[in-house]
Amino acid sequence: MTAMELAADVEDAKRPGAILFMCGLNAIRSPMAEAIARSILPGNTYIRSAGVRAGERDPFVDVVLEEIGLSLGRRQPQTLEELEDDYFDLIITLSPQAHHAALELTRSNAIDVVYWPTMDPTVVSGTREQILESYREVRDHLAGLIESRLLKRNGIAAQSA
Repeated sequence: MTAMELAADVEDAKRPGAILFMCGLNAIRSPMAEAIARSILPGNTYIRSAGVRAGERDPFVDVVLEEIGLSLGRRQPQTLEELEDDYFDLIITLSPQAHHAALELTRSNAIDVVYWPTMDPTVVSGTREQILESYREVRDHLAGLIESRLLKRNGIAAQSA
């Protein structure tokens, strides 16, 4: 085994095989993170998203994902209870409510839970362009975190935002 192959094996061993992104309604932040993560993480990484409560699909998410060549397809917001699988190596929470729920959910499990504070773009008002800009900021924030903390991962401890 070459040094490069060994380094790649070590890097793969550090990367979680199953990741869940969680936010309040699974309408904006967590589905955006799921779509971005699917586009940049290795194909063998299991990636899902869910919300604490049921939400409605947000059309602004489709617009800002389309700008970078991504799509949610027919995906609809889902709650934790609606997930088909519930085994994850890592749960990344994007809102305080989701973080609290994830900690409760994993209290008796050996699952890493990491909080990435992420702005709720729906609090921004103004013109359509101003609102879209807040969604773009969230998209770019999540893409940067996913790339720096999951793709080029140096362990869980380096993940806390």
